[in-house]
Amino acid sequence: MNRDELRELSKEELVELVLKLQRPAKTSRTSSRPPSTDRKEKRAAAQPGGAKPGHKGHFRSLAEDPDHVVEHRPDRCSGCGNVFAPDAPGEVVGAHDSVDLPPILPVVTRHQRLACACAACGVVTKAAAVAGSPFGPNIQALALYLKHVQHVSYQRLQAMFSDVFGLTISQGALGNMFRRAQAAFEAKKAVILARLRQADAVASDETGVRIEGVNAQHWVFCAQDQEGRIVLHETAFSRAAQVVRDVMGGHRPAFWTSDRYSAQQGHGERHQTCLAHLARDIAFALEVSDDPAPFRLKLWMDDVFALWRSLADIAASTMARKRRKLEDRIGQILCTRSDCDVTSALLRKIANARDQLLTFLDAPALVQPTNNECERALRPAVISRKITNGFRSAWAARADAALRTVIDTERLAGVSPYHAIRNTIST
Repeated sequence: MNRDELRELSKEELVELVLKLQRPAKTSRTSSRPPSTDRKEKRAAAQPGGAKPGHKGHFRSLAEDPDHVVEHRPDRCSGCGNVFAPDAPGEVVGAHDSVDLPPILPVVTRHQRLACACAACGVVTKAAAVAGSPFGPNIQALALYLKHVQHVSYQRLQAMFSDVFGLTISQGALGNMFRRAQAAFEAKKAVILARLRQADAVASDETGVRIEGVNAQHWVFCAQDQEGRIVLHETAFSRAAQVVRDVMGGHRPAFWTSDRYSAQQGHGERHQTCLAHLARDIAFALEVSDDPAPFRLKLWMDDVFALWRSLADIAASTMARKRRKLEDRIGQILCTRSDCDVTSALLRKIANARDQLLTFLDAPALVQPTNNECERALRPAVISRKITNGFRSAWAARADAALRTVIDTERLAGVSPYHAIRNTIST
């Protein structure tokens, strides 16, 4: 808007424009922005680091089975100065563990092909060539873990193997190593995909990623079946609903959880809108509007989350009664009108999702009121994007999605990411 257009505005329009400009900026508490975008407090006003007064201390627990035990005896008696014998008996009055790593050196095994002459006919036969990578499964697992879980670049990974292990690995060899390992993770991902296509409840979310210099999308799908919880990652050059249809392969679960993005709608028989997204929108409306509707919505949302947390302790009849009250209250709130554009937009948004607000109460064992599980599963991909700026090749993006599918699913079963990788490439 230029100067001439501003002069043509009425007094009321100018006041409204100024009020909009004075609205507080959105933060991670009032929007879907990540906490890293929040403005930090000035150092002088910030809380100092370290433990705060009254903080309960924590100490490293002793190892259950130490490799070595060293006994420390006093040299002389504190009373008379008598010298104690090196094997003098004593009582243990204190103990602590010191932990260290042994020197880390690569173990080289040389494989020699032999040619043997037949004693019967004299024909010389050579042994078959040993196929596979020259680097063993432990090196491969560590490289995959550092690259995909700790987001170490090829250059730094090459330097780390050289500096720490004294092992020379070229960046090309690392790339070949990762590409060879892709098939094992793709095979496990196919099994997890088959489980996803039979799940009764699925949650989904997506975030941006760069692949070959082009904007693309990183999708995640979370579900639960009889074997446990599963997480499936998928990369695509599209954010359209067709990606979801391709992943689900025609399966239509009973429940689908997501945000209000249109491509996430219509994939399940019933839909649960993420209430955490709406709660952040309500928090922003509270900051910028004097209208009572956002405050009433906040109280309503607080009661919804309180009911969710108490579902395991209340009877079905009590839950049904509280649900009817919540539905009546939200209906009354949505009937109100507001002169604030932010509040009006929020009321319209919630009204459009009214039949998707309390779906989780129909299947509390399968459906959650928020999509936080998917957002947590996407967080490592977002961190990787910020550090590496994406993938230079499409196969690397597919390999990353397959590996994340395996480690995230097995992490939910209690397996650490490193051991999930090690077990996968050893099968």
